[in-house]
Amino acid sequence: MSERVAVRKTYKLFIGGKFPRSESGRSYLVQSSNVSLASRKDARDAVVAARAAVKGWAGATAYNRGQILYRVAEMLEGRREQFVALGIPGDEVDAAVDRWVWYAGWADKLAQVYGGANPVAGPYFNISAPEPTGVVAVVAPERPALLGLVSVIAPAIVTGNTVVVAASPTEPLAAVTLAEVLATSDLPGGVVNILTGAITETTPALAAHMDVNALDLTGVTDASLATDLEVKAAENLKRVLRPAPTGHDWSADPGLAPMTALLETKTVWHPKGV
Repeated sequence: MSERVAVRKTYKLFIGGKFPRSESGRSYLVQSSNVSLASRKDARDAVVAARAAVKGWAGATAYNRGQILYRVAEMLEGRREQFVALGIPGDEVDAAVDRWVWYAGWADKLAQVYGGANPVAGPYFNISAPEPTGVVAVVAPERPALLGLVSVIAPAIVTGNTVVVAASPTEPLAAVTLAEVLATSDLPGGVVNILTGAITETTPALAAHMDVNALDLTGVTDASLATDLEVKAAENLKRVLRPAPTGHDWSADPGLAPMTALLETKTVWHPKGV
């Protein structure tokens, strides 16, 4: 009997709830596995998918979004050993699950903390309510591969935004495996879209895209690239979250800032009855 040749897994992109190959047909090798190398066309397709998902996701009740995020945490917990096999420390996987649960718990509470009735001098009700910004392009940090990824995706989607994630080119397996978790977790297609490959190719297309509302540069370590992306984002006045100048302590309590940074505030005036 001839020696069997192992089947090498090919990790694909995650766009619109599906797993397409890159339209360019390119891939690169990571840990003996083929990973799709996303193109600018793939980035544009991901934005289209994210935009199509905005209405349904933002319009869902906060309670429902919290349920779905909690389901993601359940599925993530069930795949713990798979992430460990990819080289991610077990305690990091546990921290990522805990962080996802933490954000899920904020889904139906943030509006009460961040919004509310405002005192005004007049016969009016004045109410401020948080609303999602829309489509957010996120550059994921290289390390910690899973905890960092969860820490930039979860706060964006729990508040009703949809995201296009440019995964770390050197640590993409955590991102594509997380995509497999999301695909089986009741999360509507297009809410999270994940691109693997060179961020120098995909992020300029995302930063310049007129249908992207915000840009999270947390994972950008090249100062010149960050500046270039900010310049491109200015074309349609995108909200830009700059990377921390002194690094980021991913084990610390994230607080509300990652969520509130991606919210708009709508204030409504209504006359009081006589």
